[in-house]
Amino acid sequence: MHGQADGAPPDPETPARAGHDEQAGAAAALPGTETAAPSLFGRGLLYVAIWAVQLAAAVVVFPVLAHLVPGAEFGRLSSAIALSQVLVVLSLMGLDQALVVLRAQTGNDRGARSLVALGVGLAALVSVVAAITSGLWSGLLGFSGAQGVVLVALAWTLPAAGVLLSSAQLLSQDRLKAFSLVNVAYGVGGPVTGMALLVLTDSRTAVTYALGHLGALVVTLLLALALVRPTWRGSADVPLAGRALRMGLPLMVSSLAVYVLNAGDRLVIQSVLGATEVGRYQIAYNVGNVAILLLGLASAAWAPQISAVRDEAQRWALIARSRDALFRLMVPVVLGMTLGAPLALTIAAPESFRPDELVLVAFLVAAAGFPVLVGNASARELIVRERTRSLAVAAIVAAVVNVGLNVLLLPLWGLPGAAAATIVAFCVQTLLHRLSLPGHVVWPGVPRRLLAAGGLALAVSAGSLSLPQDTAWDLGRFAVALACLPWFLRELRLARAGDGPTAAPTQPV
Repeated sequence: MHGQADGAPPDPETPARAGHDEQAGAAAALPGTETAAPSLFGRGLLYVAIWAVQLAAAVVVFPVLAHLVPGAEFGRLSSAIALSQVLVVLSLMGLDQALVVLRAQTGNDRGARSLVALGVGLAALVSVVAAITSGLWSGLLGFSGAQGVVLVALAWTLPAAGVLLSSAQLLSQDRLKAFSLVNVAYGVGGPVTGMALLVLTDSRTAVTYALGHLGALVVTLLLALALVRPTWRGSADVPLAGRALRMGLPLMVSSLAVYVLNAGDRLVIQSVLGATEVGRYQIAYNVGNVAILLLGLASAAWAPQISAVRDEAQRWALIARSRDALFRLMVPVVLGMTLGAPLALTIAAPESFRPDELVLVAFLVAAAGFPVLVGNASARELIVRERTRSLAVAAIVAAVVNVGLNVLLLPLWGLPGAAAATIVAFCVQTLLHRLSLPGHVVWPGVPRRLLAAGGLALAVSAGSLSLPQDTAWDLGRFAVALACLPWFLRELRLARAGDGPTAAPTQPV
């Protein structure tokens, strides 16, 4: 999954602290006065771009792996990656997200460095416990006969958690160069090293790739810790740890449930349809999930700025403005991705994966981006209010819905049924986020014209699925997909143009 990467922090006052002081002053201003808003679509997008490098690496690596290793091995590796992601969330215990919020509110690096140390220790503990007990649960998850890849995937947990915690600290300090170094090494170094080991040893197994990836993760962890310099003695700061865990544990449950929502379908597919079908679904999911991942990256990158805005009306206006701008960006993205999916899947997937049957799956996964976008906005407000239990409940319910629908729909509709279950689950989660906001909150709704634009984009995308799938038609659709790029860039320019001073309304609108 994504990371949350120069040297010393900016002198003498980090931009995160400066933003905190500025917004603290703004909170005292009279309603209607003009105050400086954080730059979300300016410098904030640079962090999203760095995370997008990881996403691009995954988009490239998975198709290559699908050609390098046998189908069953690729399916086992996909399931092992999903397992590792769940364990990383479990070991972090929400400390990465709590760290960002607490530092934005206090501007204090000391506490954040202590939380990095605490998180690394907890990740080590989770890794050891998972390895000792792996014989009890690995068979139940479909890993019978694949104990080697399970153990190596478990070994990813400590370095991955340490890198994510360090990245959260570098993000909160606005240390872009260091953040970039760590996250490029994390997102690109591991996959490249794993594939290099596959090619050089001619051992085309999931374990071989996993070992290469592990070596790169360890090196990246050492680099990240050297940049962040955790306060190891500070990990015993009980009051700090208590507050962080009170905020973080519900976030951990929420994130864990979200991973089950995102990755649990692969485990169900493996149990119901087999490892090869997991590989087919993974390829289609990667193509369709690009937009959803980018939305999550934007939400995480903006967390320090949004958390630092203490005036409720200003914060709601900022969240709504960023949500609506992302909604406008999603319209050409979903249309372009659906039109480009047939050619992309033909290139990415081996012929044995029957890529022409996966286009519907990619479209359904991409369509889920709209409810995710709306849900991310209200989730950010709940985190700032430290109402993280509501997020946990929403995510658990959505995950249960997803797994239950997968069990029901997979035998009937196959892989498209799994993708449809994802849409329903995200809609449930978004609704619960909205219902969890305090009753007095007049939450700004999505403008009707944006809802209409999104609906039209989905309708056109769905209609394109009925077109023939051959080389000529695929190239034609891809050409139209490329024409969506200028549209996207225009919307991005408009978003950046509006990313300036904002007037604080007397109430959210």
